[in-house]
Amino acid sequence: MPAKSPVRNPPEERLVNLVVALMATEQGLTKDTILTSVSGYREQSESGASKDALEKMFERDKESLRGLGVPIETIGDRADPDDLREARYRVPTAEYELPEDIEFTPAEIALLNLAGGVWSESSMSAEARSGLRKIRALGIAVEDPIIGYSPRISLRDPAFPALQQAIELSRVVTFPYLKPGEEAPRVRRVRPLALVEYEARWHVFGFDLNVGADRTFLLSRIVGEVQQTRESFDPALREGAGERALAGLEELAERQLALLEVNPGTEAALRLSRRARPAAQGIRVPYVDAQIFADELASYGPEVRVVEPSDLREQVMARLRATLEVHGGAA
Repeated sequence: MPAKSPVRNPPEERLVNLVVALMATEQGLTKDTILTSVSGYREQSESGASKDALEKMFERDKESLRGLGVPIETIGDRADPDDLREARYRVPTAEYELPEDIEFTPAEIALLNLAGGVWSESSMSAEARSGLRKIRALGIAVEDPIIGYSPRISLRDPAFPALQQAIELSRVVTFPYLKPGEEAPRVRRVRPLALVEYEARWHVFGFDLNVGADRTFLLSRIVGEVQQTRESFDPALREGAGERALAGLEELAERQLALLEVNPGTEAALRLSRRARPAAQGIRVPYVDAQIFADELASYGPEVRVVEPSDLREQVMARLRATLEVHGGAA
């Protein structure tokens, strides 16, 4: 009988399904129940993944959710709280309940309705609903109704899910990467160690096997499919990788400070002031990538002017000239 091929579930979908399951019961779920009933773990189990691998995946997911502010509670044996062999896990719904005396104005209710339009019960995946049915079948009480916990909009780069899975499995990946100024992408072969968000953009940090050194890649510059190879690496290499990546990006940004003059009360002032520091003339804003920062500054039009550095100013002006040409204007 041929071996089953590994199941590829988007990691973010598995996290959403886990949150849905943990919020759906007051008494909590055991680890075994989660691994056999919650979509994302169940498929991996059915395709032959070892229990040890699934448990490690669950532990990483718990830490990821806690890092996002989701309060996952561990309920141990009352007689021996340190014995976690039969521990149950849940997200206490009291953390999300509104006070009884809270009131909303009609305008606030209208705004909440608009925000709620992004979410709906139908947004919960079929796999999540199937998992809840399985949990109910075990005799575990599940609260109703559950409003969808999966947004209809996604702001992540297409490469994100494949890279996240490769990090979890400790697998080397290859992907085509297009650097500014190059006419064609080059294929990179990388041990992916961490995904980090910096300046509202996602980066993957890892060891570039082609150059033999740590590198950070902007996901928006990955211009093709991320291919997972059969080559694995030691999972211990992932420890502290996210912190190292962010420290490196912050250090680079501190070496690159743009002096800007910004019109008060504009969108540019609102967005740039969040990461700026005052200067004698305007504000100084650190940045990591000159090309991307030039795109952002040009999008503000006359609301912002680049005083220095000169190469950044030239890049912004080139973008503004190109916009004028497209629209038939004169520079």
